[in-house]
Amino acid sequence: MCRALDVSRSGYYAFKTRPKSQQRVDNEKLLIEIRRVFLENDSNYGSPRIWDHLHKKEHTRCSENRVARLMRVNCIVAIQRRKFRVTTDSKHDHPVWPNVLNRNFVAERPNAVWVSDISVPQQAA
Repeated sequence: MCRALDVSRSGYYAFKTRPKSQQRVDNEKLLIEIRRVFLENDSNYGSPRIWDHLHKKEHTRCSENRVARLMRVNCIVAIQRRKFRVTTDSKHDHPVWPNVLNRNFVAERPNAVWVSDISVPQQAA
């Protein structure tokens, strides 16, 4: 492995026994807080909102870029949910086709009655 990575054996073992840096320890603590805030808010918050929450409500000192970098490196991605909007206008004065079937879905011969469904399938949560 040392040959493949082009490092000396002594350098590798020195790296393995070296204690974690203070920045790495701080990043691991901050990552725990980021995950907690992220999950408390149903995976909706991105880095700006998480940073705002940590900065203003919990008085954690860190930059927004640091939060964004930690989220990116650890694959924490906000789920964007669309706002519900009514797309139909039922209060119009356009002509409406009459209900010829009256819920009688039995056809006497093939190709006599055609039906369709305009409902939208539900997305998996």
